[in-house]
Amino acid sequence: MKIKKWAALLLLISPLVCAAFAGGIGGTSAGMDTLVTDTLKRKPDTAAVADTAKRDTADAKKQKEEKPTVADKVKSSRKIEGLFTLYRDTATSSLQLYVAKDQLDKNFIYQSFSMGGPNELYLNENMIRETWLFSIRRNQDKIEFLRKNTAFYYDPANPVSKAANADVAEAIFHSEKIAASDSTGYLIPIDGLFISNKLDAVKPVIPPGTSPATVFNLGSLSTSKSSYDTVRSFPGNTDIVVRLAYENPAPLNGGGKDITDARYVTVRMQHSFLAVPENSYRPRRDDPRVGYFGAQVDDLTSISATPYRDFISRWHLEKKNPGARISEPVEPIVFWIENTTPLEYRPIIKEAGEKWNEAFEAAGFRNAIVMKEMPDTATWDPADVAYNVIRWKSSAKPSYGAIGPSFFNPLTGQIMGADITVEWKTGAGTPVYDYLFNGGVPAVAPSWTHPEQAASPQEQATADGAPNPALLCRIGNELSLQFQTGLVAVETLDAELTAERRAETVREMHKQFLYYLIMHEMGHTLGLNHNMRASQMLSPEQLHDTKLTHKLGLQGSVMDYPAINVSRDRSRQGDYYTTKAGPYDIWAIEYGYTPFSPETEEAGLHRILARSTDPKLAFGNDADDMRSPGKAIDPRVNINDLSNDMMVYGEERLLLVNDMMTLLKARFSRPDQGYQELLLRYGQLNRQRADMANAISRYIGGVYVDRSFVGQETDARPYTPVPLETQKKAMELLGRYIYAPDAFTADYPLFPYLQPQRRGFNFFSTTEDYKPQNTFRSLQTTTLSHILHPSTLSRINNSSLYGNDYSVAEVMHDLTSNIFDADLRGEVSLVRQNLQTVYVNALKSILEATGGYDYASKSASFAALMEIRTKLEGAGGSDPQSAAHRKHLVFLIDRALSVHGG
Repeated sequence: MKIKKWAALLLLISPLVCAAFAGGIGGTSAGMDTLVTDTLKRKPDTAAVADTAKRDTADAKKQKEEKPTVADKVKSSRKIEGLFTLYRDTATSSLQLYVAKDQLDKNFIYQSFSMGGPNELYLNENMIRETWLFSIRRNQDKIEFLRKNTAFYYDPANPVSKAANADVAEAIFHSEKIAASDSTGYLIPIDGLFISNKLDAVKPVIPPGTSPATVFNLGSLSTSKSSYDTVRSFPGNTDIVVRLAYENPAPLNGGGKDITDARYVTVRMQHSFLAVPENSYRPRRDDPRVGYFGAQVDDLTSISATPYRDFISRWHLEKKNPGARISEPVEPIVFWIENTTPLEYRPIIKEAGEKWNEAFEAAGFRNAIVMKEMPDTATWDPADVAYNVIRWKSSAKPSYGAIGPSFFNPLTGQIMGADITVEWKTGAGTPVYDYLFNGGVPAVAPSWTHPEQAASPQEQATADGAPNPALLCRIGNELSLQFQTGLVAVETLDAELTAERRAETVREMHKQFLYYLIMHEMGHTLGLNHNMRASQMLSPEQLHDTKLTHKLGLQGSVMDYPAINVSRDRSRQGDYYTTKAGPYDIWAIEYGYTPFSPETEEAGLHRILARSTDPKLAFGNDADDMRSPGKAIDPRVNINDLSNDMMVYGEERLLLVNDMMTLLKARFSRPDQGYQELLLRYGQLNRQRADMANAISRYIGGVYVDRSFVGQETDARPYTPVPLETQKKAMELLGRYIYAPDAFTADYPLFPYLQPQRRGFNFFSTTEDYKPQNTFRSLQTTTLSHILHPSTLSRINNSSLYGNDYSVAEVMHDLTSNIFDADLRGEVSLVRQNLQTVYVNALKSILEATGGYDYASKSASFAALMEIRTKLEGAGGSDPQSAAHRKHLVFLIDRALSVHGG
C-alpha cells in the first residue's frame, strides 16, 4: 500500500518538478528546494490521484482498442490459403504473409526456380536452382527468417552434442515488424523478401581470369519496376513467381539476341516454400563405389577416419505389398510429357521413360515409373512443384541441350520434385554450333598457346573450384554433335543405299538418340549422377554384335557421354546408341531403392556393394573424368569415348573421319545453296578428331583407379599406372594422326569452299576466310596441353615410384621425334611450323616456370630443347620459309638455354 501511495504522490510531484526546471532556469536552487519541501508537506489529494489513474487506464484501453487488427490490415486484400496464408492487396498487389503460431520454430524447405531470363546466366525457364532449409521465429515485435545449416551431425548420446552448432554463424535473411496479430498468428508485410535479392540472388557467372566485360551483367535490382507474377498456395507448398527488373545504365556487354535492351532486363523467378515431408522415408547412406547426388554431412562427434554421414537423393517408394518380392509402389514416380513436346516424339519419350522400370524391378518395384501426356485442356500449371514434367523449348542461345535436375529434402535426401527440359534443336539432333567450335579447346590455356586458344566458358570452373553450371550436364550438346557424325557417315558412306533407305537409317538413329537423351536425363531425376567410365564395358569387336548389345546394352550405363557407335565397315553396323538401362544402372537403382528394414539394411547394402568389382559395374563421375587437360588421372573415365580399347577404337574413328573428308564436298554442296552446311559438317568431323585425340592422349601418364574396399574380391590395387606399351601406343597414334606432316592432307581440297553464310554485316569482327591453321593448331595444342601439363608431368614422375616405366624424359623424347623428325630433310609445312613452335615454347615455359613444374620435368625439358637444337643444326634442303622458321626456333632455344647455362 505504501508503494502505491508513493507512486500516486510522485505523479503529482513530477509536473511540478518539471515546471520548476522549465521556469527556474533563471531561479535559484534554494527556490527549487522550497518547492519540493512544500509539496512533500502538502497532503495528497486522493480524489485527484484516483482521477489521474482512471484517465491513464482509459487512455491505455483506448490505445489498445485503436491498434489495427488482422482483419483491419487485410480488408482490401484477397486471401490465398495453403501451406502459408497470403493476402494480396487488390489495389496495389502488395503481399502480406500470415505466420501461424504453430509454424514458428518449425523447419521448412526453400526452393527456387528461374522462370525465364538471359540464357547465358542460366536463367532458362524452370531451371531448378537453390534448395535449403529455413525456419521462422518471433523476436520481440519482429518475425525473423533464418536459413539453417544442415552440414553437421551430432550424436545425441555424446555430451558434445549439447554444444551443437555453437560456432555456426546464424543467417537471418529477412526480418519484418509485426503489422497485426491475433490468437493464432502474426501478419507481416512480405514485399521486402520477395521483391528483392534476399532469397536466390541472381548474379553473373564470371570464369576466373575473365574480364567482367566479357560476361553479361544484369546490373542493379529496381524494386519500383519489379512486381508479382503469380501467387499460389497449396497444402504442401506456397509458390511466389516474381518479375524482377534490373537496370544497368552503362552495360559493358550487350548479351545475346535474347536481350532486348541490355540496360533493362526482367527476370522471372519462382520462390517456393515447402513443408518438410512427414513419412516413413529413411535416408540411405552414400558410397564412393556408386554415383548418386546427395548431401555431405560431417559427424562432429565421430573420431572415425571417415566421419561422414553423407546420404543419397532418391524418391520415396514403398511397396503396396511389402511381403512380395516385386510389388507396385504405393505412389509411383509420375512424369508428365508437357504439351510443348513435338507430337512425333511423344511415343518415343514415353517408351524411353518406361525403360527405367527394368532397373526398378531389380529393386523390387513393378511400374515404378509412370509416363503420362499433358492434355491441352489441362488446368494445372507445369511450374507447380507437385508435377514432374518433360518439356521442350526453343531458346535463342541455350546454355544446355537438355537438362534433368531434381531437388530434395536437405535433411534426408528424399527427392521432392524434378523436371526435364529439352531444347528443340538439340532434341531434333542439331548441335549448338557455338559449342561445336568452342567446346574442344583447353580448359586451362597454357601460357605457350596462341591467344586464340583461350579457355571456353563451357569448360571453365568457377573461382571456388566448383563446376560451372554449364558443366552439370552437357549431354544434349555432346550427344547431338555425335549424332551429326552418324548422320554424315550415312550420307557419305552409305551412298549405295537408296535415298529412302538412308532416310530410314537416319530415323532409326534419331530414335535411338532420343531414347538415350531422355533416359540419361531421367536418370538424373532418379538421383543418379554421371558415370563417365561406363562406355568401357565392351571390346571394339563386341560393339556391333546386336545379339549382345540388345541384351546387355552398348555400355554399362546411360549416364555416360559416349561417342556414337559408327562402324567404318558399314556392313557391320550395329546400334548407334544403347536403348536400355545398362548393368550399372540396374545395380545402382538396386542400391538406392531396394527397401530394407532398419535391422537388415546395412547387411543388404553390403551384399549389393560387394559386386562393385564386376567390370560391367565400373563407375567414375565428373570429378574423375579427364575431359580437361591435367584433370583427374584415370583415362578410362572420360567423355566421347567408347570400348575398353581406345587405341583400337580411336584409330578406327580417326580413319573414319579421313574417309568422310574425301566425300564431304560432293555430298554437302547442295544446288541453290551456299557452303554453310559444308562448313558445319567439316567442323563436326574435326570435333571427332579432337575427341579421339584427347581421349588417346590421356593414357600417357595415366593411372588406373580402383575404389573397391578392403576385403572385396579383386586383384587391382587402388592405383595402377597405365602399362608402358599402352602409353607408347597412344604416343604413336598421336604422332601418326595428329602431329604428322600428312595428318590432315585429306582436308586440303575443302579449304577454298569453307565459306560461312553472310548475314548483314556479320564479318565486322574478323575476316570471313576459313583459317585452317587455327583448326589444326587447336587439335594439336589440346593434346600437348595435357601431356605437358604440370599435373600430368608430376604424375608421371610420382607414379615411377609405384610402377610407371615411361619417364618424362622419354615422353619428351618421343614427342620431339613425332614433331620434328619427319621433315628435317625437307620443307616444313605451315601446320608443322605452328606445331613445332608451340612445342618449343611449351618446353621453354616449363624451363622458365617459377612454380608448378617439378625438377625432373624441368630437367627433361632442358634435355628436349638441347635435342631439338641438335636436330635443327643438321636439318637441310629447306625452302626460305622453312629456313626462317628453323632460325626462329634456334633463336628461341638459345635464349632459353643461355639463361640456364646450356
